[in-house]
Amino acid sequence: MSLASPDRRVATAVGLLRRVFAPLPVPLTFRLWDGTVARVGGGGESAFAIVLRSRLTFRRILRRPTPLRFGEAYIAGEIDIEGDVFAAMRAATEIERLRVPLGTRLAVLGGLLRL
Repeated sequence: MSLASPDRRVATAVGLLRRVFAPLPVPLTFRLWDGTVARVGGGGESAFAIVLRSRLTFRRILRRPTPLRFGEAYIAGEIDIEGDVFAAMRAATEIERLRVPLGTRLAVLGGLLRL
């Protein structure tokens, strides 16, 4: 069990999202399990939001952020897409191209241990 406060865990999660998705040219909006909104990726407003229902889902997706993981979580009801689903599908193409450097992956794994 983590000794970190809920606020600290959420702040860690937002930081991890920003680190992983910073290279994306498209903006993404995530709503975390506690309602916190994180805007990451390219500038501007996202036409959709990815709603992560639990920390467990967040951990699973961030360990390997691929469209397949997002799709599986969506089908399982672990995430939801609010807003323009077609814009979300276009963003999935950019996520598919995303290559997370080794240093970032290691930092993410360390951060996930604090959640």
